[in-house]
Amino acid sequence: MIDTWIDRVVIIEGALWQVLGIVLLTFIVDAVLRLIFNRIAKSLENTRNLWDDALLESARKPVRWGIVLLGVLWAAELVGGDNPSDVFQLVDPLRKVGVVVILAWFATRIVSNIQESMQDAQYHDHPWDASIANGIGRLLRVSIIIATVLVVLQTLGISVSGVLAFGGIGGLAVGFAAQDLLSNYFGFLMILFKQPFKEGDWIRSPDREIEGTVEEIMVLSTKIRTFDKRPLHIPNSVFTNLIVENPSEMDNRRIKETIGVRYDDITVLPVILEDIRRLLHNHEAIDTNQTLMVNLLSFGPSSVDFWIYTFTKTTKWTEFHEIKESILFDIAGIIETHGAEIAYPTQTLHVDVAEPSMEPQERNSST
Repeated sequence: MIDTWIDRVVIIEGALWQVLGIVLLTFIVDAVLRLIFNRIAKSLENTRNLWDDALLESARKPVRWGIVLLGVLWAAELVGGDNPSDVFQLVDPLRKVGVVVILAWFATRIVSNIQESMQDAQYHDHPWDASIANGIGRLLRVSIIIATVLVVLQTLGISVSGVLAFGGIGGLAVGFAAQDLLSNYFGFLMILFKQPFKEGDWIRSPDREIEGTVEEIMVLSTKIRTFDKRPLHIPNSVFTNLIVENPSEMDNRRIKETIGVRYDDITVLPVILEDIRRLLHNHEAIDTNQTLMVNLLSFGPSSVDFWIYTFTKTTKWTEFHEIKESILFDIAGIIETHGAEIAYPTQTLHVDVAEPSMEPQERNSST
């Protein structure tokens, strides 16, 4: 009896020393890996290769946590011994699942790091557009997650073919339930590859009351911030059948104004128009390669109207209005310089004064 207890104590003591040794070894390997990663990172600081930086940063945490996981499971396996209980029988499946999850974690991290690097001018003379890079990154991460779930199910002994067969049998019901999800997903693909707009663009739709700045393009919906700062979350399927106007892609902004002068000033109007043409042709903010027109337009009810049709070089909304304001003030100055005035609605009333009737005099003379 005593010998049996002594043997058990010796076995337990030996197992504990083994566990302590594994824990110590795990910490040593982790410290060595940390040192190696830091050395490699320092040697890669001056390179412009995005792949080595992305690979290194993506591997740091998964590798270190993988070492810790394997060490803990190895220690648990030693504690379980040759006849492990039900709890310790989970060590092997947990090891397999853990390796799969860590590999998937590494893959998603490298996708995210490459996605960020593709938009960084440090690595590219022509960085990728944020919308394209983010969209491709989301698609790859979703694919990795789906593949990881299928591999984990297979590792745990769940037949993936059975799951897929169940999906085929219930495909009709699932199809109806997921119809909106699929349409939003394909709407996201349309936005990603056709690119009617991107994050940061100002868009509006004449079909619906949608106008604002695109903040985020997600897999199922797009977030738009209106000019009164309200957020709009629009399903991506809407954009497949929606007319979208994207003012952010304009090459120029147009100035189109109609101005009227008095009929009394019609004799000096040709000189006024010529001075305005000269003003616009010499203005540094006006794109003279585009259409530029200053012409008599019509004879209005109370004014002689002419119009200005030209384009600014800038497309920025605030700068455009500052330029337009300056030009309109200059035009008002030209009109005043020539002694003319900008007309405003007036009416002229002509009254005919009738001659007095002679009927009363005639009536008095007859009496």
